[in-house]
Amino acid sequence: MMCVHFEEATVLSRGVRWAAGTMAAVCMLLLLGPGAPSRGAPPAGPPPFVPDRVATWNICNPCGSGNNFGRATEIAAYAPQVVGLQEACVRDVEQIRAYLEEAYGLVYRVEYGTVLRNWNRCGGLPWRPGGFGQAILSAAPMTDRVSVEYPDGGSEDRGYLAVTTLVGGRPVRVFNTHLAERRQAPVRARQVKVLAAEVARHDRAIVLGDFNALPHAGELGPMWALATDTDSGCHPPTVGRVPDAGPDVCATTTDWNSKFDYVFLRGITPRTHHVRPSPYSDHHLVHTDLNGP
Repeated sequence: MMCVHFEEATVLSRGVRWAAGTMAAVCMLLLLGPGAPSRGAPPAGPPPFVPDRVATWNICNPCGSGNNFGRATEIAAYAPQVVGLQEACVRDVEQIRAYLEEAYGLVYRVEYGTVLRNWNRCGGLPWRPGGFGQAILSAAPMTDRVSVEYPDGGSEDRGYLAVTTLVGGRPVRVFNTHLAERRQAPVRARQVKVLAAEVARHDRAIVLGDFNALPHAGELGPMWALATDTDSGCHPPTVGRVPDAGPDVCATTTDWNSKFDYVFLRGITPRTHHVRPSPYSDHHLVHTDLNGP
């Protein structure tokens, strides 16, 4: 059986993407061999988290793959200290966490920012549908959880989730958000004002999420005024930017070659920035390593 490396693939049809991801997961198990951890038997030793690494990923719902082991494999490949997930069903996240622990020895805590309950998206019984929204996975304990639904979600309820946790051994406020759909800029502008007002209260903050807006979009102005994106090629329109360059100076984070996904830092500087296409979502997994104190 030939194992193929799919990380750099950027354009795959949905069916081919799903097959590619499944193959990658199977290959991972084959490479681990007979000594691979089984259910209930995580590998010995400390969890191999990267202590200064944070990530954001819109895992796409509905995308039709439902491959939570594949999603866990993607996260485990980079082992961030903190991961913000968008379009996340509670049941899916619970499965992803279980696979991360049992197959890879990565024991994450979780907090949810459920904004709606939807049977079509998240399954469950019609009278008890699954929760849908944001989730934050953290290797360290999380405190002071706040989940806020924006007053106007646009065509679908949207909000942000915030917690305090440790990244690189230092406390930081972490936000995870998903803004209104791409054609709803006025709605996003109102949502960003709500989010930015809360971010501004903290000297050290990490803001993860799918903003559904290109870097030069006017509605992102309040965020650019407070924080810096970890992609060194991305700036607000008036800072270090050729006026007609558009979004091309930024690494794209979606299958349709747009940058919608951000890791904004306030009071912290980035060391690296990486965007990794995935067969399990139409958004890429974005992760960054932060500079220490």
